Amino acid sequence: MINVSIIIPCYNSQRTLEDTLQSVIDQNYNAWEAIMVNDGSPDNLEEIALKWTEKDHRFKYYKKTNGGLGSARNYGISKAVGSYILPLDSDNKVRPEFVRNAISILNNESNIGVVYGDAMYFGEKSGIWNVGDFDLFKMLNHNYIDACAVIRKSLFDIIGGYEENLPYQGHEDWDFWLSIMKTDFSFFYLNKITFDYRVSNSSMIKSFNDDMMQENLDYIKQKHYQLYIKAYQKLLKENIYLKKELSTSVFRKVFNKLKSY
Repeated sequence: MINVSIIIPCYNSQRTLEDTLQSVIDQNYNAWEAIMVNDGSPDNLEEIALKWTEKDHRFKYYKKTNGGLGSARNYGISKAVGSYILPLDSDNKVRPEFVRNAISILNNESNIGVVYGDAMYFGEKSGIWNVGDFDLFKMLNHNYIDACAVIRKSLFDIIGGYEENLPYQGHEDWDFWLSIMKTDFSFFYLNKITFDYRVSNSSMIKSFNDDMMQENLDYIKQKHYQLYIKAYQKLLKENIYLKKELSTSVFRKVFNKLKSY
């Protein structure tokens, strides 16, 4: 029986895919499938992927025309049979105990939709990425939780999957977390290192310039504007100091800009 489907979108992943797949097979949890999605990659990752499908039938491989990160993840999820989804980038490595711990929590807490944890940097950076407890206002400001989390598959049916129409790739995770915040499900922070995060100067997000970033921010805030308004109205109601500050011209201008989305 398969309980969790690990979704691995692949693009120019030939150099890192072996390490990612090895981390999957090294888990202390066996009821998984790992779905690799070749998103029209120009390299030779297919040879590596097929070798692993022959090694273990739980590895599955699909190839599609290039459609971007959101499209590749959604394609993989459409093939998934597990009750839980773990998105895993093809250059990262999942820790052996993460899935078992996460599923234990999800099985016992029906209100929790997402279990995430800390990460260990490797590659061009070292150290621990301490993510911390879920903070609504921090998430509204910027994304601070990686995609590598165990998520109820039912949430993808509710939300409709990852956004495929962002002006530029790179903020699919943030948009998805904001969508979950509109549901009745909550986030659970597992205070452990749950995966290893590869840092590379050639990563997608590092190619962003200010204009690209602003286009994505505008798109996300227009899509989720009601979430922002609701949060700031809550602050206004509960925080006397902020209410006073919002009466000034500078803060009023910021608040009115939010309302315009």
